[in-house]
Amino acid sequence: MEANRGRVRWTYAEYARLPESGGTRYEVIGDELAVTPSPTTRHQRILGDLLLRMGPFAEEHALGEVFPGPLDVLFGEGDYVQPDLLFVRTDHRDLLSDRGVEGPPDLIVEIASPSTAARDRGVKLERYRHFGVPEYWIVDPDARSIDVWRSGADAPERYGPGDTLRWTPIPGGPTLAIVPEEVVREP
Repeated sequence: MEANRGRVRWTYAEYARLPESGGTRYEVIGDELAVTPSPTTRHQRILGDLLLRMGPFAEEHALGEVFPGPLDVLFGEGDYVQPDLLFVRTDHRDLLSDRGVEGPPDLIVEIASPSTAARDRGVKLERYRHFGVPEYWIVDPDARSIDVWRSGADAPERYGPGDTLRWTPIPGGPTLAIVPEEVVREP
């Protein structure tokens, strides 16, 4: 649901004053307020599974930090998002502040739902690419797949049943194997 189309510019202070209400999430994307209902149990299972795989891997190898959403990512005035999951490399920890992540995380993961899929594949993809997010995953629970968009690519790499996604957060560093069908299970 898009709201406040006539508004000129959202400041972070205005955004930060939006009420927290029972899981409803607010984002400002290209100066447009986006409102999303709280996630489903399937969404949260997928998020938890990814977090349990990626978090300890990043910590064990001192690669950086994996954060579950909601956590504000502040790209610039009028662009504040709350990805489902994100990763910030150790050498980019200067992006972390009390407000959230102030700049492009090294990885953003969105778990698509009927209410977010068009936004995840449309305006969010465009904004993440515009602001220099090097890697963006769209997890599609219905297709049981993960689309991986890498910086400069014209199309995503799709990983589905029978595939293995290999996440290498630091070039030449350790790799974590993620099997989509283990993460994106049937409900």
